[in-house]
Amino acid sequence: MPRIDSKKGLRDPYAASRVPSPQTVSFATLGCKTNQFESAAMQESLQKAGFHIVPFDEGAELVIVNTCTVTNATDAQSRNLIRRARRLNSTCRVIVTGCYAQIDPDALHDLPGVSLVIGNEEKQRLLDYLKSDLDSTTVDVSDIRLAESVCLPPLTSFAGRSRAFVQIQNGCDAFCSYCIIPYARGASRSAPPDEILQQISELIESGYREIVLTGIHIGGYGADLQLPLTLNELVKRIELETGIHRLRLGSIEPTELTDELLETVASSQVLCPHFHIPLQSGDNNILQRMGRNYTRDVFARLVCKIGEAMPSAAICLDVITGFPGETDQEFENTFDFIKGLSITDLHVFPYSKRPGTPAATLPDQVPGNISKERAERLRHLAGEKHRLFAESFVGKDLDVVVEAGAKKGFLKGISRNYLDIRFPGESTLAGQCVWVRPIAWQDNVLHAELPPSI
Repeated sequence: MPRIDSKKGLRDPYAASRVPSPQTVSFATLGCKTNQFESAAMQESLQKAGFHIVPFDEGAELVIVNTCTVTNATDAQSRNLIRRARRLNSTCRVIVTGCYAQIDPDALHDLPGVSLVIGNEEKQRLLDYLKSDLDSTTVDVSDIRLAESVCLPPLTSFAGRSRAFVQIQNGCDAFCSYCIIPYARGASRSAPPDEILQQISELIESGYREIVLTGIHIGGYGADLQLPLTLNELVKRIELETGIHRLRLGSIEPTELTDELLETVASSQVLCPHFHIPLQSGDNNILQRMGRNYTRDVFARLVCKIGEAMPSAAICLDVITGFPGETDQEFENTFDFIKGLSITDLHVFPYSKRPGTPAATLPDQVPGNISKERAERLRHLAGEKHRLFAESFVGKDLDVVVEAGAKKGFLKGISRNYLDIRFPGESTLAGQCVWVRPIAWQDNVLHAELPPSI
């Protein structure tokens, strides 16, 4: 039985004839919705093969860690999860995949308990690896930049969630100076629209009331297809050709939120008025050094345009603090710019040096404590903006998808404009759409009540 060296992994020509013995398996997933989608696909394939999925804390015999490498912190979290898996079950086998595994497999290869490290393309063949004899740590990570297509795995469920994600695209061609993701995910490539519609239809048939379109760079969807298509054209097809109740868009670059797409969202009864837009900085000099192809004025006009078309829309921004060379004044420019925008929330990240990116070699790296202090100021600002946005809906009925996992008689629901709402109700409502009426903002949560008829 041939074994290729530890950098290339094991290939067993008879693997397909063997089925792994039933065993318990758990998943730990870090990072973006694309990772969460891919973990769900791996989990479904293992369930069909006879594996028993258990929570991570139960100490499974097999643990899959699907990693993220956006920051040093997520790298550390991935390593800690591997060590924790071994503490929970000292004999467990750990398989590591995802973006950290793609970028730096050697950092994971020697950790105790790791039996397999595979790249992002290889994770779709997870079951084949498990049918092979892995008697020592194997690494199989291909050159992701050679990937040319997206193959959607069969997926009819999304374990533990009332909302399902569908990956419409993978990879990125932007190469912002701070970002490692193009190296971890490869070139931008789109899933065929018919496959996307088929998967959405199957998820709807399984009872999902909300679908979230995800990818690494979904605003560029369709440009690489043999018959080019735009994201706007895709969402119109989804609305017309499926029985979808609610459709939500993942993160979209500001330059790709076209007038046509905004008009489609504004006029739709299906598309959620919720926009997740990477700003990254509110200072033009920083934006230029980041390799972002817009100015703060262009961004401000976009936010105004969204607000005018959809006054109740949620607008969440990504922001990086402490980019190399960011002065106190440049940060204040960002703070004041965001303070003046009608946005509803922020995702704030202190800059993290990623080896291999242009920004990692820039002079004047900002000390970590300063980056964190700036991040905390922005998070406080975000909290105030989100509170004001949430309180504006007190007394107004909202349609929510009820999440699973009621606690102490209270349910959690997500509104169309991405408000996290708590309300009393029976756990049997999980997965359904119900109307609620917010009554108060308390403990950083919008509380609501059900109409008497529920």
